[in-house]
Amino acid sequence: MIGGARQPREDGPPPVPPSHQGCAIRSVRLQLPAQRGELRDRHEDGHHLHHLVWRLGPGVRVCSSAVLGGGIGPRAWILNAQVPGGYPRLDPDRHLAEIAASEGLTGPGAGLMTAADVAAYTTGHDGGVTATVTTGLGVRGWAAAPDVDCLPHRPGTVNIVFTLPAALSDAALVNAVATATEAKVQALLDAGLDCSGTPTDAVCVAAPEPGPDGGEPFAGPRSTWGARIARAVHTAVLAGARPARGLS
Repeated sequence: MIGGARQPREDGPPPVPPSHQGCAIRSVRLQLPAQRGELRDRHEDGHHLHHLVWRLGPGVRVCSSAVLGGGIGPRAWILNAQVPGGYPRLDPDRHLAEIAASEGLTGPGAGLMTAADVAAYTTGHDGGVTATVTTGLGVRGWAAAPDVDCLPHRPGTVNIVFTLPAALSDAALVNAVATATEAKVQALLDAGLDCSGTPTDAVCVAAPEPGPDGGEPFAGPRSTWGARIARAVHTAVLAGARPARGLS
């Protein structure tokens, strides 16, 4: 079964935390299924923001391009945090660590950042793979473009987080990131957008640690798990990208 955009809550609006001044963080849980992450609500410096948290627990490793905890290795949590447009801080890794600490997250984790509305996340599901995407396309273009260094590097960002129940080898984890990126570009084109993404897009995949067999060796788009990853990511990105073109 393949999912689409997040459905509105049927039990009334989410709770609103007390007003808060300054840079300290106060958040409340909005109760979502763990495989899609928990949507959290916080106030920072007068801004009403959201973030998604995956509490992975032991026995999970992550491969990601995250600004905090990127690379391949065991991770206990993933955080995808919304920040204001025109983000002024020069220490995003420290900022993400502060948000993680406010959530009581301990141990190694991976943290991503975006100026997109995290509460408008979209999801895709296929054969045990769950992809959760936050889509910010205000600054978009093609990866192979002239004068790349002159492009604005604001955290608009398409952030892709996906989980699967099968252990992957190191090579397959890297392959999974490539497959998800291919599916993202396909979805952007299917949405009618003339771009391959934004300068700050990030990908994060979480899977069980492999046993003695070393895990699944392949995650390309025609492998069993790669095909599921591609379809789940394509569904989630397409649902998030269509509003950028005014599509239903």
